Amino acid sequence: MHTQVHSPSRARSGLIAWACLVVAIIAEVVGTSFMAHAARHGGYLGYGVMAAALAVSYYFLALSVRGIAVGVAYAVWEGLGLTLLTLVGILVFKDSLSLQQAIGLAMAAIGIVCVTLGEEHGS
Repeated sequence: MHTQVHSPSRARSGLIAWACLVVAIIAEVVGTSFMAHAARHGGYLGYGVMAAALAVSYYFLALSVRGIAVGVAYAVWEGLGLTLLTLVGILVFKDSLSLQQAIGLAMAAIGIVCVTLGEEHGS
C-alpha cells in the first residue's frame, strides 16, 4: 500500500497554480469581451485592451502549468472562459442562446468538473 504525503509547500504551490489559472481565465474573458466590443462598435482601444489582456491570460496560464497538468489547466481555462464569455454575450451584448447551445455548455461544465476533480485526486 502506498500512502501519499502532501507537504504544506506542495499544497501551497498547487493553490498558487490554481490562482494563476483563475487570473488567466479572467484575463481571457476581459480580452475576448473587448475584442467583441471593438469588432461590433469599432475603435482601436478595444483591440489594444484585447491584446494586452490575452497576453496576460497566456502568461498566467503558463504559470499555472507549473502545478497543474497542462491538459487539465487548458481544459479548465478554455471551458470556464467559454462559459463566462457566453454569459457576457448574453448579459452585455444581448446575444441569444439556443436550447442546443445551452445543453452543450452544461455538458462542457460537467466535463470541466470531472476533469478538475480528477486532477485533485490524481496528483
